[in-house]
Amino acid sequence: MAADGLITLRSAFGPQETMTRLEAELRARGMMVFAHIDHAAGAAAVDLRLRPTDLLVFGNAKGGTPLMQALQTIGIDLPLKALVWQDAAGITWLSYNDPHWIAKRHGVDDAGKATIEAMSGALKAIAGKATTAP
Repeated sequence: MAADGLITLRSAFGPQETMTRLEAELRARGMMVFAHIDHAAGAAAVDLRLRPTDLLVFGNAKGGTPLMQALQTIGIDLPLKALVWQDAAGITWLSYNDPHWIAKRHGVDDAGKATIEAMSGALKAIAGKATTAP
């Protein structure tokens, strides 16, 4: 079942390689990685099992700040996030919030549309590099 506003891509790589590729592509594009949260490690710390589930929080203040200047509530969805996870069949996936969904959620006006388009294009390209073999 697809969640509203969530884009999910199947990866040609395992979870660790997908995350490594994702982080490398983000840094190559000048984005700041703010946090890497390993949910499976957190689960293991309390004696629970969880398949690989890693969240990366990242962004670029130059892109996100103008949106927050116009609509501060968009800060709940920024910086951007991507989740690399493995399903029960061992397939690795990369999921992220669609910037168009974020824009709709917060009522971004025409002035912010170019920024949303740029975010959307960048995320699509970054996710493609992280999940697709050359």
